[in-house]
Amino acid sequence: MTAPTIDRAAFEALQQAAGAEFVAELVDTFLTEAPLMQRELRAALAAGDADRFRRAAHSLKSNSLTFGATTLGALARDLELGGIARALENGGAPLDALQAEYSRAAAALTEMRHA
Repeated sequence: MTAPTIDRAAFEALQQAAGAEFVAELVDTFLTEAPLMQRELRAALAAGDADRFRRAAHSLKSNSLTFGATTLGALARDLELGGIARALENGGAPLDALQAEYSRAAAALTEMRHA
């Protein structure tokens, strides 16, 4: 069994704590910024900039986990901890997996923010 794209309990707890309207705004910001973070990861990988790579992965991890996007957060954490060397060893495949999971998470968050 695969993990849900979004941990609904975590998302609902965030809505209760911060308010549904504010969370909807946060989701919109995340949906705008996460693709930029992914581009930053790829640019840092291409440039061989390990610090920039780690920072982008860390930001994406933290933001993902805020919404309960646990699989996306775990993939970003693996990039953060494994660093640029691991991404290079695997020919950038971890970034492709991250992008695919982001697409799933973005679709789920878009649906949940309108619910």
